[in-house]
Amino acid sequence: MRIITVKTKARARKIIVYAIYIILLSSIQVSFPDSFSFAGQTADLVFVFVVLSGYFNGFWDGAVVGFICGMVRDAFSPPAIVGLDGDIRVTAFIGAFTLFAAGIIGASFFTRRMHRNIPFSIVAVIFVTFCYKIAGYLLIYGWSTISGNNAGIYDPFTAFVYSFLPQLLLNTVASIPMIALLRFLGPVSFKGNANKDEIIEQDGDGTWLGI
Repeated sequence: MRIITVKTKARARKIIVYAIYIILLSSIQVSFPDSFSFAGQTADLVFVFVVLSGYFNGFWDGAVVGFICGMVRDAFSPPAIVGLDGDIRVTAFIGAFTLFAAGIIGASFFTRRMHRNIPFSIVAVIFVTFCYKIAGYLLIYGWSTISGNNAGIYDPFTAFVYSFLPQLLLNTVASIPMIALLRFLGPVSFKGNANKDEIIEQDGDGTWLGI
């Protein structure tokens, strides 16, 4: 009887590779933010990684990796907001929810119809980034209006030009090397001529359920 099966190897590979990428990308993004900046915005390497993990490797990969990356973000760089009393407060679980949602959306973005092809994965990154920026702007604008502290909030057109477009450009550029890493040095091996969806069903989505 074989102690180490193919599925065991797939699970071990997935955990180790994801752990390395999460630690590495989080460290790079925190340590060298100016190296990936343009027009006041910074490429969100971890965000792009989560979206592509879901797109290429399935729902559970996007959800689990997104939640873990979000917890790491909340632990080391949680966003702060001005409370109704005027005091600055550190938020909790914003990063976990945001990246969890990003992973799920990435895993659901026409993956079956487009067969998880590489060109369309860039479209997935653009779409999820746009949703993230829109939702973030609406939440910040709404909360700032309620708290009476909306003096520094950009109008929609200014936010689109100086926040949305630079972020979309940076995340799109960042997705190119990230795609190469996930496809050729990723947690799920796509070697051979097997159908991608079949590999994901065997070693992708279901792998997390066995851990």
